[in-house]
Amino acid sequence: MRKFLKERAMPIDPQARAVLEAIARAEAEGRPRTETLEPDAARDLYLETRAAVTPEAPDVAHCEDAQVPGPGGEIPVRYYRPAGSMAGQNLPVLVYYHGGGWVFGDLDSHDVVCRGLANAGRFAVCSVDYRMGPEDKFPAAVEDAKAVVDWLAAGAGGRAVDASRLAVGGDSAGGNLAAVVALLAREKGPAIAYQALIYPATSMLRDTPSHAEFGEDHLLTSAMQIWCQNHYLRGPEDKTDWRASPLLAEDLTGLAPAYVLTAGFDPLRDEAKAYAERLRAAGVSTTYRCFEGQIHGFITMGKVIDAANEAIAETAGQVAAALV
Repeated sequence: MRKFLKERAMPIDPQARAVLEAIARAEAEGRPRTETLEPDAARDLYLETRAAVTPEAPDVAHCEDAQVPGPGGEIPVRYYRPAGSMAGQNLPVLVYYHGGGWVFGDLDSHDVVCRGLANAGRFAVCSVDYRMGPEDKFPAAVEDAKAVVDWLAAGAGGRAVDASRLAVGGDSAGGNLAAVVALLAREKGPAIAYQALIYPATSMLRDTPSHAEFGEDHLLTSAMQIWCQNHYLRGPEDKTDWRASPLLAEDLTGLAPAYVLTAGFDPLRDEAKAYAERLRAAGVSTTYRCFEGQIHGFITMGKVIDAANEAIAETAGQVAAALV
């Protein structure tokens, strides 16, 4: 059983504070808040703001866009092999689901994260551009997330991956999908060797103290969360479906070992920690790590937040240790 890494109270990281201050200045100068926009405009805004916080993309040995058959049509994926790897070498693989509230984000928004994970962990990464709301409501994203895992386990279209060493991971909405896929795979296969959940959304109920404490002025606002849920879910009844709120799943026994990363100034902190505690109580080997001074979304901000690079390296190390 893995130990929980100790949490300690500390002030917000100065680099994270600088990000929040920059957002506040931009909004004071007229930049709209996400929850006031239509989805397409919100997606454009999200991508437009990436350059200011995203570091240069590191080189990898191979990067390839492909299409995977899915229940709603072809699913775009991006397949990475780490720098220095041999072309025909069968590598373990991490299936990665990007964050973005099930409404925005794509293969490009998390390209640097996936490259960093591949290089640091020496495994392949398959990033998934799953269907999102409001065009494709829940559970379309879940269906696509599972379909890509099934495709990899069935041979990955001839790519050199070792399906016996298969992990799932993601951040925020993507962490939610990774947790749900691990639950689905327990019942239906394929075998999942590890799950890496980066500040995952585990409950749509938004009823923890961290939601009340950090629901304003900490990037992921309460209003934005409600906006995302309304675009993703078919109706209020979906909030208690465990495929949307894995924290509400009755039984977490028999799941893949897990690494759960949270941020100290994140409204999702408490629900993610609660999921880690439930996993551990169910006998699942679980490592919990809180980056106490950080905010939601920080792992994509390696250009301006040094801890992002530490978090990517640590996550990659945890996955790699499980897949060796």
